[in-house]
Amino acid sequence: MAVSIREVAQRAGVSVGTVSNVLNRPDAVSDATVDRVRAAIDELGYVRNDAARQLRAGRSSTVGLVVLDAGNPFFTDIARGAEDAAADREVSVLLGNSDERLDREDAYLSLFEEQRVRGVLLSPVSETLTTAQRLREHGTPVVLVDRTAPGSDFSSVAVDDVRGGYIAAHHLLEQGRRRIAFVGGGSLRQVEDRFAGATRAVAEVPGATIERIPTDQLTVLAGRDAGATLVERADRPDAVFAANDLLAVGVMQALVMTADLRIPDDIALIGYDDIDFAASTVVPLSSIRQPAHLIGSRALELLEALVDDPTRAPETIEFEPELVVRASTAG
Repeated sequence: MAVSIREVAQRAGVSVGTVSNVLNRPDAVSDATVDRVRAAIDELGYVRNDAARQLRAGRSSTVGLVVLDAGNPFFTDIARGAEDAAADREVSVLLGNSDERLDREDAYLSLFEEQRVRGVLLSPVSETLTTAQRLREHGTPVVLVDRTAPGSDFSSVAVDDVRGGYIAAHHLLEQGRRRIAFVGGGSLRQVEDRFAGATRAVAEVPGATIERIPTDQLTVLAGRDAGATLVERADRPDAVFAANDLLAVGVMQALVMTADLRIPDDIALIGYDDIDFAASTVVPLSSIRQPAHLIGSRALELLEALVDDPTRAPETIEFEPELVVRASTAG
């Protein structure tokens, strides 16, 4: 059974108000009293109900963050950026992994609402933002992360993925590649925008083509499976643009380890995100860099601005992607 603050006060021989001061304003209490109260807390094993305290104060010190794939280092870096910015404000971040499933996203959003978090950062699974809209209507601000929402009134922080896709394909075309395979599927806006940008670049070069190799997920294993289908083909593309670096790593494994194909001589390969180990793969991976840590920190700052002023106009922050060239495209 939980120990109450009243029991601590009785054990220390002080008032409940004095215990509260020790917990929240120890400088207002004598050192001897602080020592006596803390000794009682240790002896009884008292743990204060921080959630109740925050509700009484009218504002939580916790932010919810829901990402598409907590196993993807890109989202880990976003979380770290949000945590660093939150720590400066004495705010904590609770992380939820939707695993690209709408039901799990909705469950986390509902949980965060029940926990009365001060706000939510969300990398949404679909175009439908019904649950996020409900949270806002109930007074919980929401900022979209790694996704813009044109035409909506949600604030967001992301990268221009159409531009990123264009840059990736344009780079491959500049290397003389003309048969590009885009690896990536699903319904995520980010993937569709990257493919749209790549398609635009290919359309500018006569004789160049682009095909799509669909995947159910954006993981190394899914990339390996996609790479295996390319290995078996006689009409292989001469370049691959993977929708993220995890897919690119999987494709690389299939090409190099199972078919002994040379990268980039036989097939050039570029990914997206520029996660930390992109430079450390068996063939250093070219990629489109997103400033993940900065995305997370700016999203947290934007959320805090909405907490302070709920009437603040929606704001879209969109960063420019950056081409990082390594050996997988420029041998």
